[in-house]
Amino acid sequence: MLKLYIANKNLSSWSLRPWILLKMLGIPFKENLETFEKDGSSFAKFNKFSPTGMVPCLVDGDIVIWDSLAICEYIAELDSQAWPSDKIARAWARSTAAEMHSGFQALRKQCPMNCRPQPVITEIDAALAKDIERINQLWETGFYKFSGSFLAGDQFTIVDAFFAPVALRVRNYGLPINARCDQWIDRVLSLPVMKEWIEAALQEA
Repeated sequence: MLKLYIANKNLSSWSLRPWILLKMLGIPFKENLETFEKDGSSFAKFNKFSPTGMVPCLVDGDIVIWDSLAICEYIAELDSQAWPSDKIARAWARSTAAEMHSGFQALRKQCPMNCRPQPVITEIDAALAKDIERINQLWETGFYKFSGSFLAGDQFTIVDAFFAPVALRVRNYGLPINARCDQWIDRVLSLPVMKEWIEAALQEA
């Protein structure tokens, strides 16, 4: 059985991405939760199972996969439904997920992952406004091009998994988002597996 090493559910947006993808695809896996340490010793602890000393990390027998995007691509080799079946939708979803993977630094810095309600951000600087505008643009493009319930069609795929932490950030920090995008956030946050993650996160110390 697959083993997925993750960190605190309340804090680790990177851990959420492969976790929710595996859950949505119905792929069995064993969850190994290793908490962050305040004394800075997390790296040494994580390094016991992860070559980079970071999470998430997926272990499949003798195969070790690190980095959330690489893990999701490996999952796609196990289940073709991880990416959209349509070639155009798949290309867009891959590009959009990769953009999320490497970008949106202002959003990450100013709105860190936290499943608990946060103070609403009332003053949005230019960098954060640019990230929010780009998110609106990307999501609206997906809805327009593929006309589905999710970002790249009617099924939840890797691109939705990559933006699932953003749904939490937008809602918890009260960030401005287009009405149709807000409907996608409602849909993602109402998923039973997402509720499971949030519930566990809220129980953490």
